[in-house]
This record gives sequence, structure tokens and C-alpha cells, in this order.
Amino acid sequence: MAAAPADAGGQAVENQLKICGFKSNGDVIGLYLARQGLRSIPSLSQFNRLKYLWLNNNKIQDLNFLIKNYCLTELYLNNNELTDISGALKHLCSLQILFLHNNELKKLGKTVKELKGMISLHTLNLFQNPLAYDPDYRLYVIYILPSVQLLDRKLVTQRERESAFHLYNPERSLLMQSIAFGKRVKTPLGTPVGSRRCIHPARRLIMPSERVASFSVKEKKPGNVCLLGIRELHKLKKILTGCEFGDNTNKVPFENPEDAVLVRAMTRSLTEFSSVEWNKVATCQERRLQNKAEEPLEKLTVQFR
Repeated sequence: MAAAPADAGGQAVENQLKICGFKSNGDVIGLYLARQGLRSIPSLSQFNRLKYLWLNNNKIQDLNFLIKNYCLTELYLNNNELTDISGALKHLCSLQILFLHNNELKKLGKTVKELKGMISLHTLNLFQNPLAYDPDYRLYVIYILPSVQLLDRKLVTQRERESAFHLYNPERSLLMQSIAFGKRVKTPLGTPVGSRRCIHPARRLIMPSERVASFSVKEKKPGNVCLLGIRELHKLKKILTGCEFGDNTNKVPFENPEDAVLVRAMTRSLTEFSSVEWNKVATCQERRLQNKAEEPLEKLTVQFR
């Protein structure tokens, strides 16, 4: 099946194949090569269906042997002597679990960039590497690798995702908060949770709801109930300086999300319903017998947005 191994790594692979009783390379979906003091591994490209690979607790310094193992979903490389993984893992787009803790990885940007294409990666360990001492290490990884749910044996929280978004994309974060129906975070814009960096705080607009309610009803007459006419809408637009109304470019987030919802609702088109009490409407025969002009119907019209 395979040529006689020339080094310890090749011997370890050969022994594992014998132990598991694999009859062909295509049958190999998992290899356990951990805790054997290996410094190098021969190419594993012949195992094109390999999904699970344990290489932890060795002395491995490079990963060139993984260049064609595209089906890997779980890779355990913790407790080795890796200093750089650039160009060695980016093709493993099916990876879901990756352990790289307790190595010698120093460059946070290069390391995380190598993992950026792994859209299925949900569990990642990078702790006990020099790069993990960066003050914004965790937020940076969460921002660049949004698919990761468990980082360094700790669940990624929604608050951490929001803080990472504020820190590394402040302009888009401010824009999202200025949209009426965008989800507002509980923490104010400023220094994100767990970060030493500072960004510009968001300007705030305080708009008491009662200020709008004072002119929200246009008129109250029998048979006619109408909410917020054209003039009142113009008044509302003048009062809400800093809100986004097409030609107004001064976009400021609301202090209260309910105010943003109210403003958006007031700019929508009207829906109108009318109803008549049909029991009081005369039939054709009644109108002929009475022989008099028909009185106007009492109609109730309701408009809402």
C-alpha cells in the first residue's frame, strides 16, 4: 500500500495503518499520531478522504504534509513547536475544529488571516501562544472569524461580537445604530468591552415621546378620526433635527429606540378603513315609499400608518 517509511514519522503512519487494519488509502478517515515525539510527518496526500487527524503533543515545526488533505474537519496540533502557519492551512475550508494552543505562534494578523476562509470553523484554540497576549486578541479573532462559537474553551457571547464590531468597524457600527429598525446594543459607543482602544462616542438625540404626542391627532369629529396629517408631519420633521429624512444628512442615533420606531412609523403611507351602520340605510322600496331626499350616510373613517 505504501512504501517503507524512512523516518519516525513515516513509521508512525505505517504502524497506525496496521493497527486500524485499513485495506486501502481511501479507507483512511482518521489518523492518531499524537504523543510520539515526532518532528516531521511525511506527506499525507494519499489519504484523500482523511477527516480527523491527531498530531498533538509532538515536536512538529512545519505543516507542509497537509497540502492536499482538503476533507479535514478536525485537526489537533496543540502542544507542538509551530512558529508560523502561513500558507499551510488556508486550503482546509472544511475544518470545523482546530487546536493550535501551546505553540510558538507570534503574529496574530498572519495567523488569523490564514484561517479566514474556514467558514465552517466553530471551535478554535489559540491560547498559550505569544499572540494571545495582545490586549485585543480575543476581539480581533471574533471579528475576523465570525463563524467561531467556542474560542479558547470559552463561548463567544453576543456582547463580545458587538464590542468587536464597534472596535474594528466603527463607521458601520454607527450607521447601524442610526437606522430606526437596526438592533441597538446595550453598551454605548465608545471603548468596547475588554478593549484598551478608544473610538469616537456617538452623538445622542433625546426626543421625549410626549413632544410628538402633543400634535399627533389631526382632528376629532364624529365619523372622522385621522392620525398625523401633512402639516403635522412637517412639524415633526422640523423638531427631529438630526434624524434621517431623505434630504437631511445629519444622522444622529436616538436615545430611545421607541422614538426611532415612532418616527419611522409616522413617515409611512396611510391605510384607510370606512364603515357604515347598514341597519339605518333605507332599502329601494323604503326610498320609493318615503318619496323624499335621502339623508347623507353617517360614515366612520379610520386612518392609520
